[in-house]
Amino acid sequence: MKQAKWIRWAHRWVGLWFSVVALMASASGLIHLWMSHTQPPPPSGPPSVAVIAMDQVTITPAQAAATAMEKTASSGVTQMPLRMIEGEPWYQIFLMGRQKPVYVHAQKGLIDEQCDERFAKEIAAKALATKQLEQAKYLTEFDREYIGIFRILPVYRFDAHDEQGNRVYVSTVTGSVTRATDDAKQWEANVFSLLHKWMFIPNKNARNYSLGIATFGIFVTSLLGLWLFWVTRTKSRKTSR
Repeated sequence: MKQAKWIRWAHRWVGLWFSVVALMASASGLIHLWMSHTQPPPPSGPPSVAVIAMDQVTITPAQAAATAMEKTASSGVTQMPLRMIEGEPWYQIFLMGRQKPVYVHAQKGLIDEQCDERFAKEIAAKALATKQLEQAKYLTEFDREYIGIFRILPVYRFDAHDEQGNRVYVSTVTGSVTRATDDAKQWEANVFSLLHKWMFIPNKNARNYSLGIATFGIFVTSLLGLWLFWVTRTKSRKTSR
């Protein structure tokens, strides 16, 4: 009897304490279900599948790579796709030790330092169906809006400045949009992050420790409930006999 009383007391107060966490988790689950219906996946980036005008390509890959390495004093090429950017063919050359690619015109053999930004803007303009765009950010790290689940870095952010607050994040590495959102969708995402990931705690380590303690508390509450059920069930059987 004393054992059951102690377990009941512990289950009640531990459960009461961590019921707030359970409510937050269940609410974030409902929001996640809602978001899965209201937030479609990002649109594809048409420039990545544009037909290459091969009749305009007069510079060989070897010539383009040599030009890029000479300009940057790089030791080697890691990737070298051919892209159509604003209707012209460009070698997009990824070099050792450089985050941004170097672009060499496949017909003229010239290097354009601003081509990566122009390529990114072209992807964004086609995704948002507007040319009224502003480059808001160039991200090399994740932030509160573009979080780790989107995985791809670096990315450019472009804002449409319309009534809905539409904006996209684009990668010139993949030639596509990695995330598309607006003010309403981001509000939903922020609420989800606050409830599910506890983003109201700014320090990552403190946030993870707090989530770990809260999850362990729910586990203990559930374990106490099962233990209490077993103890009282055993007692009930003895009484009935």
